[in-house]
Amino acid sequence: MYVVPPPQRSDPGSGSTDLRVYQAWKGSNKFFLQGRFIFGPDARSMFLTIFLIVAPVAVFCVFVARKLIDDFSDHLGITIVAIPVVFTIYVMVLLLLTSSRDPGIIPRNAHPPELEGFEGSLDVGAGQTPQLRLPRFKEVEVNGHYLKVKYCDTCMLYRPPRCSHCSICNNCVEHFDHHCPWVGQCIGLRNYRFFFMFVFSTTLLCIYVFTFCWVYIRRIKDSEETSIWKAMIKTPASIVLIIYTFISMWFVGGLSAFHLYLISTNQTTYENFRYRYDRRANPYHKGLFNNFKEIFFTSIPQSKNNFRAMVPVEPALPARSVAGGFMSPSMGKPVEEIEMGRKTVWDMGSVGIDDSQLNNRSTLKDRELGELSPEIRTTLEDAGDRAGLHPRRSSWGRKSGSWEMSPEVLALSARVGEPNRVGGGSSSGLKTENSHT
Repeated sequence: MYVVPPPQRSDPGSGSTDLRVYQAWKGSNKFFLQGRFIFGPDARSMFLTIFLIVAPVAVFCVFVARKLIDDFSDHLGITIVAIPVVFTIYVMVLLLLTSSRDPGIIPRNAHPPELEGFEGSLDVGAGQTPQLRLPRFKEVEVNGHYLKVKYCDTCMLYRPPRCSHCSICNNCVEHFDHHCPWVGQCIGLRNYRFFFMFVFSTTLLCIYVFTFCWVYIRRIKDSEETSIWKAMIKTPASIVLIIYTFISMWFVGGLSAFHLYLISTNQTTYENFRYRYDRRANPYHKGLFNNFKEIFFTSIPQSKNNFRAMVPVEPALPARSVAGGFMSPSMGKPVEEIEMGRKTVWDMGSVGIDDSQLNNRSTLKDRELGELSPEIRTTLEDAGDRAGLHPRRSSWGRKSGSWEMSPEVLALSARVGEPNRVGGGSSSGLKTENSHT
């Protein structure tokens, strides 16, 4: 028989397990350097973003900016090369700050919250466990406005206002804006500032490269006194960069303008697409100045997660009675069944073994013994007592009806049962035959 092993538990006195939080993390995040950096599950897309930024800048420095060094005096030519290099490093730092930090993840609950104001009992059938459901929504007050917050089945908590569950990272994130595939991370309370600075700085970098490519083409045109089209043909790298940066400016520039609008009205991308505060009052709007101050000139809250801490041991749940049903904190613990010499079996009492099944089994055994005469049954019970045979008792304290007879008892029952079968199998026939003898 397959024996289910008990779960591995650490020493209760130690107060923690052997795992750290990032090792037992239930979200879809990826951790590096032992939990010091947290990324989304699509963190590899960040390498594509890095390539799309670094490669054009490298082409610009080699084929355009390097040839403009001699055209500007007072070391201005070196500045033309230095500015995009330093700016690119700055953009990469912003990208790392955006994608490698906790965006504002709310820790999950180990157990659902308690029902508030639950007093009555539920109408359930006999032997059934009542299914309690928490309210799907709760009302909270924000700046004089009543809003509904939703219960998250995955994190087992009521989400705070402006919080949403990211289906990609599988976490509830405070001030959730969106999940950005280009940085491979959710954008939320703790990294929105760096995300906007990254997008806006990338826009400025595109404008810089686009402008100086045209400057280089104009220099060729003036120095060779040729048309603009012939000058462009002599520098194909500039043509490629102009087309690339023009398309990129529409993307990152438009994104920067959109987020400037969101910051000025104190909205998130998620709220803008779902709630449309233009049609009703925005409870988070504080005025233009205060909205920008909240994003750029306030301290970033500390993370609610210590990913390098040891996983704490959950305390045992107290036993509680709900609608007549009882949940014991000892459910799932090993039951030592050493009376009959059996191995320790992991008691899974919560998966469908109830007292009615045990009673049925005991009744069947009693019915089998009841078919014999009282004298035979008494003889069997006495022989069983002498042979050390006792009915096995289950963990519930009742007879489970599992009898294991020794060979001596079986032989005795066979000898006693032979006249019973010859005489018709009735106890009255046995008594009559004995009276005649």
